[in-house]
Amino acid sequence: MSHLLPVAAGFDLSAIDTSSTPGFTGEKKDAERELASNGAELGGLQERLFAESRVGGTRSVLLVLQAMDTAGKGGIVRHVIGDTDPQGIQLHAFKAPTDEEKAHDFLWRIRNELPEAGKIGVFDRSHYEDVLIHRVHGFSTPEVIEERYGIINEFERELSESGTTVIKVMLHISSNEQKVRLQERLDRPDKHWKYNPGDVDERLQWDAYQEAYQIALTRTSTVDAPWHVIPADRKWYARWAVQQLLLDALRRLDPQWPPVDYDVEIEKVRLAAT
Repeated sequence: MSHLLPVAAGFDLSAIDTSSTPGFTGEKKDAERELASNGAELGGLQERLFAESRVGGTRSVLLVLQAMDTAGKGGIVRHVIGDTDPQGIQLHAFKAPTDEEKAHDFLWRIRNELPEAGKIGVFDRSHYEDVLIHRVHGFSTPEVIEERYGIINEFERELSESGTTVIKVMLHISSNEQKVRLQERLDRPDKHWKYNPGDVDERLQWDAYQEAYQIALTRTSTVDAPWHVIPADRKWYARWAVQQLLLDALRRLDPQWPPVDYDVEIEKVRLAAT
């Protein structure tokens, strides 16, 4: 989308208005209407990509979602990815690494969850935790983190060359909006399960996280796998924008229904005779 330009030289995360709606001039109801009407096309493109893989197609899509807590990653999965056939989706939410995962390099667990041919993979958090949290909390040395930016770029270049379209999205909310959303989780009993006391601890590191994101975004936004920063104070806009990015990627891939290896008319006759 021309109005959602990828992160490039000179990008300044702090200059982004998190309540803005770049590329969309309507209101919430208009975005929700468009989100619903575009769902059929998104689902159809995903089905064609999946069908293509049944006859040897090797292409796939990987949507990487990164954000501060409460930014709306779950809402993207429900309201955008929810319009597709589950059999064509590979969703994985990355938590703190297990002991087994720690015994390998940081990309080991990522490689194990990459989408198969014909599928849309969705990462709720990702390999970027190893340069974000690790920078903020000092889990790795500056030298190790610096090396990881290059390793990530090479990894994503390999993905692109192997037929995986990588879409990287940072859902960008303000500190004030996060506070409102956390307060809602405390005020509503049906949201208590979503509240994590550790989220307040992480809020104390807000500025450090913004700096870590600024560095990661500019160091790893490439031609093969560009970053898009989506203002996310308005959930309806973020969902619309992510849907647009997915639609754009799938339209460019333009997957086609595979040809059949039988005579359709003959099979109609045979079926009618049963």
